[in-house]
Amino acid sequence: MTIVIDSVAGIDEAGRGPLAGPVVAAVVLLGMNQTIAGVRDSKQLSPSRRSVAANRIRHEALEWAVGEASREEIDELNILQATLLAMRRAFAGLTRAPVRVEIDGNQAPSLPGFVGAIETIVGGDRFRPAIAAASILAKVHRDAMMDRLHLSYPGYGFDQHKGYSTTQHRSALIALGPCPAHRRSFAPVRAAMTAGSHTS
Repeated sequence: MTIVIDSVAGIDEAGRGPLAGPVVAAVVLLGMNQTIAGVRDSKQLSPSRRSVAANRIRHEALEWAVGEASREEIDELNILQATLLAMRRAFAGLTRAPVRVEIDGNQAPSLPGFVGAIETIVGGDRFRPAIAAASILAKVHRDAMMDRLHLSYPGYGFDQHKGYSTTQHRSALIALGPCPAHRRSFAPVRAAMTAGSHTS
């Protein structure tokens, strides 16, 4: 990677908590003092505003990339390690390197070949522009994936709750049993399997 002087990369994830679907991470490379209009923590934005902000980020950021870890990898590795894997994959998608990487949370993935500074920041998506931008791209990307999963498994409401453990989702899980997108290592999914629902 060619190092971009006076640049920072923010990394954030979407989808650690849901009962189904992949975990997604995004990285956004910005100039050191660069901000993008409308960019803030993805949880503070409506879906329509997130979509507008995501388009701005894709056009105005120096570079960006997205990485995923599948449901199977989550079950095999555990959700923390799968999240760090998604972050590594996102960072590997950059063609240029920042001088500093800022990561939301208190855990940093290993970033082979990167020689700059790495900083973990709890709640960083609220006040670090690059992390906030990454949170938006990760959320928009994952939501679109869950919308596609809804087309394959329409009974669960993935297009509404995006796989999170809502009352609607838990009721469907009990009634229908897990689908292939459900995380077998998560307790509510295991409970539905134990209750005798089909496990295709």
